[in-house]
Amino acid sequence: MLTNPSQLILRNSDEFAGLNLLIINYESDTLAQQCLESAKQVTALALDYHHHLTLAPLANDNLSCYFGHKLPDTLNSEKFDAVIVYFPKAKPLAEYLFTLAANHLNDDGLLLIVGENKGGIKSVGKLLPDFFTPAIKLDNARHSLLYRAFLTRPAPALIMQDWVSEYTLATPQGEITICNFVGVFSEKKLDLGTELLLSHLPQLNGRVLDFGCGAGVITVALLKQYPSLNIECIDINAMALASCQLTLKANKMQAKVYPSDGFNQINDKFDGIISNPPFHDGLDSTFAIANAFVSQSAARLNPKGVWQIVANRHLPYADNIANAFGSVNVPAENNKYKLYLQKV
Repeated sequence: MLTNPSQLILRNSDEFAGLNLLIINYESDTLAQQCLESAKQVTALALDYHHHLTLAPLANDNLSCYFGHKLPDTLNSEKFDAVIVYFPKAKPLAEYLFTLAANHLNDDGLLLIVGENKGGIKSVGKLLPDFFTPAIKLDNARHSLLYRAFLTRPAPALIMQDWVSEYTLATPQGEITICNFVGVFSEKKLDLGTELLLSHLPQLNGRVLDFGCGAGVITVALLKQYPSLNIECIDINAMALASCQLTLKANKMQAKVYPSDGFNQINDKFDGIISNPPFHDGLDSTFAIANAFVSQSAARLNPKGVWQIVANRHLPYADNIANAFGSVNVPAENNKYKLYLQKV
């Protein structure tokens, strides 16, 4: 089943008929494969690892699939006749994606921008850089919009550091440097949930997992308090993983950073799992993922392993934690968050 924006692209497939096509920030469907009915070749870049895993099994000689904040270095100079950009949920990321697209477009190359009405795509006219022609609305259906523009002149080179904000963050473990790559949610002060978590860290040793690492705040704080930890940082978002790597480097620390869809790409067990998990909205679909995280965590801990998370206090974690661990322990809480600490 194609998402609404993907259906809109497919019904305008004559735009890229016979062309070498790049698709950036695609959604969780197989639109890229179906574009081969019109396009000559398709290259697809996912910023969400789950989306990449959906498409990657379908790769073939004419369909190349990648995950990351940009194409692999071996394709830095690769040019395409047309680029499709799915408008991002984080508006600050839009200009980065447009610049990335421009760096991979042939002279006068075609840019198609698609997104849902509720996702902010109507602001594309203000966000599109001036090395493109003004965006013209091409189609409007299925609560989505499709815009068209053309590259008019070469774009500036995409230098990662130009898209990173660096700042100092005060934590219970001391000051740390955070490198925030565009598109990654971050505040220049410690959020109340993470502060609660870091103020009540358990004794940790050995192999520790930072689940949903984001920009690396928790990992760097952990390494400040326990420098000998062997930490692994996972996230599903390419921009977050890049941020985490930059944050580690800025603080002269090391950890293993890699994408994982839940626990699916993780090997073996841990002595600790620490997280401010990325499940905040309480929607049924999101909370189903959160419950799976709790259930699978217990099976991923070594004997005497420690599991600690912080969560919005209104989210009903307790029953699932009791089912997974046999008890529920809340060592600290405030008016918004609860801290859960479990041992096996």
